[in-house]
Amino acid sequence: MKELEYKELLDRIFVRFPSVQNSGFGKEAYKPGLEHMVEFLDVLGNPHRAYRTVHVAGTNGKGSVCNMLASALAATDLKTGLYTSPHILDFRERMRILEEGDTPAPSSLDTAGGRGGLGECLPQYGQSRQPLGCHFDRSGEIYKLVPKEYVFEFLKQWGSEFERLNLSFFEITTGMAFKWFADEGVDVAVIEVGLGGRLDSTNVIVPELSIITSIGLDHCDLLGDSLEAIAGEKAGIIKAGVPVVIGEYRPETAPVFIAKADACKSQIYFANSPDRICHPQTRNDGRWVKLDLQGEYQEANLRTVLTALAVLGIEPDLEAIAHTAVRAGFGGRWEHLSERPLVICDIGHNAHALKHNFGQLESMMASGEYDCLIIVYAVMADKDLDAILPLMPQQAHYIFTTPKGKRAMPAAKILERYMSGQDQVCYPEAIDDVQEAVREALKEASAYKKPIIYIGGSTFAVAEAKPLFQ
Repeated sequence: MKELEYKELLDRIFVRFPSVQNSGFGKEAYKPGLEHMVEFLDVLGNPHRAYRTVHVAGTNGKGSVCNMLASALAATDLKTGLYTSPHILDFRERMRILEEGDTPAPSSLDTAGGRGGLGECLPQYGQSRQPLGCHFDRSGEIYKLVPKEYVFEFLKQWGSEFERLNLSFFEITTGMAFKWFADEGVDVAVIEVGLGGRLDSTNVIVPELSIITSIGLDHCDLLGDSLEAIAGEKAGIIKAGVPVVIGEYRPETAPVFIAKADACKSQIYFANSPDRICHPQTRNDGRWVKLDLQGEYQEANLRTVLTALAVLGIEPDLEAIAHTAVRAGFGGRWEHLSERPLVICDIGHNAHALKHNFGQLESMMASGEYDCLIIVYAVMADKDLDAILPLMPQQAHYIFTTPKGKRAMPAAKILERYMSGQDQVCYPEAIDDVQEAVREALKEASAYKKPIIYIGGSTFAVAEAKPLFQ
């Protein structure tokens, strides 16, 4: 297989079977329901039945929980598959295997997540090409991505089935992940739901444990316009007799989960409310653990992971969990792209997630340690910007930008809506090109001693910005 052949085949697949990530949730890309997935897996030999699984749903936090859990499981000498979405730079990021032992050979994906600053330089900060970060110690990596050769052969071998079944991009990649895990002989796989739960393509598995991290208002046109309705869709992953861990107890959603668990005769655990439902005891609640996933919101995710491990009867390896980002190659979640200046990126994109991110930025500024906050912000047109705008830190300077792709809201439109809600003129900017917006942020930051640059609001903005720091 030549690199050009791989790229050409991949491009044809992306065009013929568009992804939700690039094309939105129209009928061409989003196909809810399990019928075609079941038939496709039957053609593949039902690979998902060859190993144990853990199934993870939720509005926010499910990617972090999946990666922490996979890192912890691999530390028990279980060969662990990990299927997550979306990807940031290469769709192969969605399919990883974590295994203790010899460090895997470096991936041909040059910029997998969890790297931090890699010692590269940008001339836009200050007057010289000074390092933006430091060389990152990769010695703890235990993951490998699905090889390009495997992807190429899978797409060639099963292409006619994609057409016959009129599969979605997500159904194709889900089948590929399940088959690769079986071919590699994994012991267990941690599977992240793509959207919702009840009708998601991953909901063909019968796991050892189901996890629902959190519930927020997102994708309301598809999942419902209330927390209760969305919880009902997420609760669809609860299976008969399979225990379920709920990351947060909320009065609006807890009755939905309890009713579904009761109907399925499944034991239910609320990770943040031991007085509500029996909470498994762990020897350490993890509060002292310093995670390399640094967002404050990770505290709730850590609590969910520790509860899940207790339900599974596994003693948590806190070191493995603490080093999840580097062990699993996981990035884009409060990831430090640089320390001088401090550049943070995060793919959180809805009000539920950004409330935590913006709150943490405000706390950092209130500490007095930093003297400037610059936010490079983008948003997809289908997101509830009206719910996000009131959360934006008032003391920040904003550079609105437009990632590539038809889903993105134009920077000028974000600027217009931002200014319409402001009592004072704060002189934000609109720069369509993401990398140019980041360069401008670096230039402006050079006038301060301790600035913070935050890049977020969209996975696409993070994806386009990260290569500047690699």
